[in-house]
Amino acid sequence: MRAPLSWLREYVDLPAGETGRDVAAKLIDAGLEVETVEQLGTGLKGPLVVGKVLDIEELSGFKKPIRFCLVDVGDANGTGEPQEIVCGATNFRAGDKVVVILPGGVLPGDFRISARKTYGRTSAGMICSARELGMGDDHDGIIVLPPEHEAGSDAIGLLELVDEVLDIAVTPDRGYALSMRGVARETATAYGLPLRDPALLDVPAANALGHPVEVADPAGCDRFTARTVVGLDPDARSPIWLQRRLQKAGMRSISLTVDVTNYVMLELGQPLHAYDRASVGGPIGVRRANPGEKLTTLDGVKHVLDTEDLLITDDSGPIGLAGVMGGASTEIAEPARDPETGEALGTADVVIEAAHFDPVVIARTARRHKLSTEASKRFERGVDPDAASAAAQRTVDLLVLLGGGTAEEGVTEVVAPSARHTISMAADHPDKVAGTEYGRESVVRRLQEVGCDVYGSDELVVTVPSWRPDLTDPNDLAEEVIRLEGYEKLPSTMPKLPAGRGLTEAQRLRRRVGRALAGAGYVETLNYPFIGEAVFDALGLDADDARRDVLRLANPISDEEPALRTTLLPGLLAALRRNDGRGSHDLALFETGLVFRPREGEVTSPPPRLPVDRRPTDDEIAELNEALPDQPVRVAAVLAGAREPSGWWGAGHPATWADAVEAARAVARETGVELTVSRDQHAPWHPGRCAALRAGDRVVGHAGELHPRVIKALHLPERTCAMELDLDALAAAGDGQVTAPHVSTYPVATQDVALVVDAGVPAADVESALRSGAGELLESLRLFDVFTGEQIGEGRKSLAYALRFRAPDRTLTVEEATAARDAAVAAAAERTGAVLRGA
Repeated sequence: MRAPLSWLREYVDLPAGETGRDVAAKLIDAGLEVETVEQLGTGLKGPLVVGKVLDIEELSGFKKPIRFCLVDVGDANGTGEPQEIVCGATNFRAGDKVVVILPGGVLPGDFRISARKTYGRTSAGMICSARELGMGDDHDGIIVLPPEHEAGSDAIGLLELVDEVLDIAVTPDRGYALSMRGVARETATAYGLPLRDPALLDVPAANALGHPVEVADPAGCDRFTARTVVGLDPDARSPIWLQRRLQKAGMRSISLTVDVTNYVMLELGQPLHAYDRASVGGPIGVRRANPGEKLTTLDGVKHVLDTEDLLITDDSGPIGLAGVMGGASTEIAEPARDPETGEALGTADVVIEAAHFDPVVIARTARRHKLSTEASKRFERGVDPDAASAAAQRTVDLLVLLGGGTAEEGVTEVVAPSARHTISMAADHPDKVAGTEYGRESVVRRLQEVGCDVYGSDELVVTVPSWRPDLTDPNDLAEEVIRLEGYEKLPSTMPKLPAGRGLTEAQRLRRRVGRALAGAGYVETLNYPFIGEAVFDALGLDADDARRDVLRLANPISDEEPALRTTLLPGLLAALRRNDGRGSHDLALFETGLVFRPREGEVTSPPPRLPVDRRPTDDEIAELNEALPDQPVRVAAVLAGAREPSGWWGAGHPATWADAVEAARAVARETGVELTVSRDQHAPWHPGRCAALRAGDRVVGHAGELHPRVIKALHLPERTCAMELDLDALAAAGDGQVTAPHVSTYPVATQDVALVVDAGVPAADVESALRSGAGELLESLRLFDVFTGEQIGEGRKSLAYALRFRAPDRTLTVEEATAARDAAVAAAAERTGAVLRGA
């Protein structure tokens, strides 16, 4: 909302020296967001006067029209002689009144005027356009003034060129501030001054003589006022003061009737619409749209209407989108003249609409048709329903005064019965909310300044004013008291937190996992939990894969991602692709978060609505949880490029499937679980480079290199690797205890064995057998070589292991270490058919 200070002073007697910045500071303290204070006319210096064009000589020989004008500027030039001025505009003629700046004057932007020779003539001044005077961007031609203004009179005051305009960002809960009336009320309250309310008008009572109105949807339109003005002069133009106020408020002048409705909307906050009476057939109606109906609005766009749209109609059908935009069929004609007779043409009889519509209906209609108008912005924020009659009367008065029309006696008022909203509140409630003491008198006084009627002593009964639909409960009233008393007066106190038990075990685990992966060189990312089902095809998931069973959102942010994720990989891979495209090619990313899996069986009842005035009961919480999907916590990591860079220290190596497996092991160690790794085939991994990760007998995740087709479909770097684990399952499998490493003072005994097995035997099975056979003396076991070749036979492979034995209380003998090794080999031979290489 743009509020000119000169206009604001009509309603509040501000101190003479008060500037726009002073007023802005007061309004900001009261809670309004004044973004800027625009200084109009800065740097403007006269003489700037009204001039009468006496004669025009058209100069030839130039690429554009040039005119040499004699202009009467009265005594402003000190001589009384006509002023000679060269001008390139062609939208004026001899006898017109124009705006002239004389030599010595300065236009905005430090443009100094002096007499100079141009186009072979001496030009002593300039005939000005609106843009040159800082009145707007219109530079099509110079300003032509009404003929009644005297030549030589001051044009700075006439055009109200020097002013200050407060630009206020109105929040959705303060729709009343989208009017000069609302801003003036806040200003009067901030200064402690009386308000001259422009809505306090004498309005005639409703009667049966007005234009007929039929409201079929009183829930969508609870008030409709119609007034009629006839005999308007088609030649009547908006006076300069009206045009300037519209310009300062950010609107352009169109025609007298339209300008007056816009002016009253800015003044009182009530949107209005004027219909050409000759184009309205029968009663004006208000109803919802029928299926398939269409309407061409004033902007020339044809809209296919929705059955939820609220319409203004006549006998011909829709003539306007209620509260949003009128229809083209009843548009007020712009002033024109008959080309043959010169007779003035235009709308002479108008019907004025001042109605109150449901905010939600208007907001949805405006968004549905992508029509954000000045009217819809006000209706969807809440308009004062009691101002409709006053706004209609104000419009009628201005049209009669400025357009020479006559107001018909008929007054139509269709009003749905409603009661004023009341709120019960303890008198000390604002004190408790703010943590300070205002006292009952201050609370009552501040609420009355807002416009409330207040009754009661310790328990206040507050009747909310019609222009404040945002005040619905005691906390809203407390906010009004607090803001008017001053936010800066609130004491700064630290909240007292109750003693707690710290982080839960699950929270501590997630932090440990995050630190472990970050310490291993991974960067954490946070991705949206939304997914599009097309990504499952790119990941190569089978049609019956459980990950395709998704939960759809009722109101998705994006139609391309309408479901909740069942795996963390799509978001992580998208982040990897995005960063790789920006030049970061060596990447290691991880994420911990929830995935969403539908529960088995159909949920037959909607989730309960939990109360807000008390803590929900255990049964209510349990019922809510039963309606929620399973939400296990997952951890996933993706890698691409170099895992270790090369340098003076030696060669690096690229990220491989083994790094993804090691990332999973790093996570498992934080839960106290030793993962078992075995070969597997599981999308989206490469069938020959995919590992199943087990905690005991349960598969808790997978790791490895992604399938080439997946890499191509998702435009990922070559050989991208990934792992994903079920962190909840890992936590359940482990004891949560991470054992600190123990440094023994006794020496280690190392035994190496090379075992030959069939090529299809997993190394993990051989390792498991060795561990079980070696017994308690085994400290660690590591596979350090895999060999295949004709030396050991076709279809066979050699696995070389380093076994470390150590006793906690003594030095092992050679015999003890050898016996433990032989027991390990025997167990491997029995379970996997392994034989010692060379035996």
